Amino acid sequence: MKARLTITATCLVLIGVAGYSGYRLGASHTMPATSATQGDRNILYWHDPMVPGQRFDKPGKSPFMDMPLVPVYADGDDAGNGVNKGGVSIDSRVAQNLGIRTAEVKSAHMGAVVEAPGNVAIDERSIRVIQARTTAFVQHVGVRATLDPVRQGQTLVTFYAPDWVAAQEEYLAVMRLPASLQNDLASAAKARMLQSGMTQGQADAVTRTGKLQSAQSIASPLDGLVTEIAVREGMTISPGMTLFHLADLAQVWVIAEVPEAQARSIAPGQTVTVSATAAPDPVQGKVDAILPDVDPATRTIKVRIVLPNKQRRLVPGMFASVRFESGDRQDVLQIPTEAVIRTGQRTLVMVDAGQRGYASTEIRTGREVDGMTEVTAGLRAGQRVVTSGQFLIDSEASLRGTSERLETPVAASAPSATSAPSAPSAP
Repeated sequence: MKARLTITATCLVLIGVAGYSGYRLGASHTMPATSATQGDRNILYWHDPMVPGQRFDKPGKSPFMDMPLVPVYADGDDAGNGVNKGGVSIDSRVAQNLGIRTAEVKSAHMGAVVEAPGNVAIDERSIRVIQARTTAFVQHVGVRATLDPVRQGQTLVTFYAPDWVAAQEEYLAVMRLPASLQNDLASAAKARMLQSGMTQGQADAVTRTGKLQSAQSIASPLDGLVTEIAVREGMTISPGMTLFHLADLAQVWVIAEVPEAQARSIAPGQTVTVSATAAPDPVQGKVDAILPDVDPATRTIKVRIVLPNKQRRLVPGMFASVRFESGDRQDVLQIPTEAVIRTGQRTLVMVDAGQRGYASTEIRTGREVDGMTEVTAGLRAGQRVVTSGQFLIDSEASLRGTSERLETPVAASAPSATSAPSAPSAP
């Protein structure tokens, strides 16, 4: 009986010792009510940079990554140097693991090269409208569909015009009179043909042949395309009625869509280079006009370019790539485009503040050329900006409760982390 009591008592003692030890072990990983100090600096807690959500009340080795715990100071600096009170400081080992890269803000010539997509269009100044000059009956139409090609001199329509026939018969009747009576009457009869709507060439044909030209025709005045047909065989046409629209393709337009932020480097008369799949080599053209038309969806401005097209290789609707090169040689501040963060309300960059400190800074931007973005305000030459890992830095700032967040306006500030809540003990 005594032996059994002795064994029971021993077990109870061992259980108590184990419980007390577990309690002490758990307490060693729980945040105390007061913060530790190191020199003149106040340490809030220690943490593993790779597991920043877990906090410890004293230094030691991380139970997660087999690396020393890093102190976090009340001024927000992991490195212990007192910098970057408005941003976040990240240990160099963590920065390396996060893949953080930086680039220097440089002042250099940007080249003012703008590349934009475009589409080939008809030069509207080359469009010719063919109209009826008299009442007539259409006998034959030489073109059947829009966008059919036509050659200069090709017959577009053949018709019978009663008024023209009457004017010709009058002239031919005069020409049959004795020569002594033809002087004034012949001139008046020829003028009558022109007044009826006949062209000079048609009237000359009657004079030259001395025969009635009952069937008249209209020929194409140019090489190009038929863009509109409003006449068919058997129709009756009247003076002023539009029959055809023709377009000359010896010169075309290219309508380029340029981002509005880059349009300021483009001016009328500027030489541009246009590349298209249909053209074996790039073609030089000139900016004709910057149209007062901004696409609200893409925020692009239309730029009209005049382009020679002697071989007629370019046709309306073709895609083209346009390259604008400005003669501007002024140096500008520029950073890699990948460093720019656009939140929708602001344009930001993460600045390397030195001594492992980072802070977000609002900037204003200009042109974008070959992967570089012009900075018009917010930075100075020689500073370094983060080009990779910006959002990981922002996440680190969120975990530590620092005031500078990407989505927080500059004027606003969140409360700084002055104390840390208790965290579960490390396993």
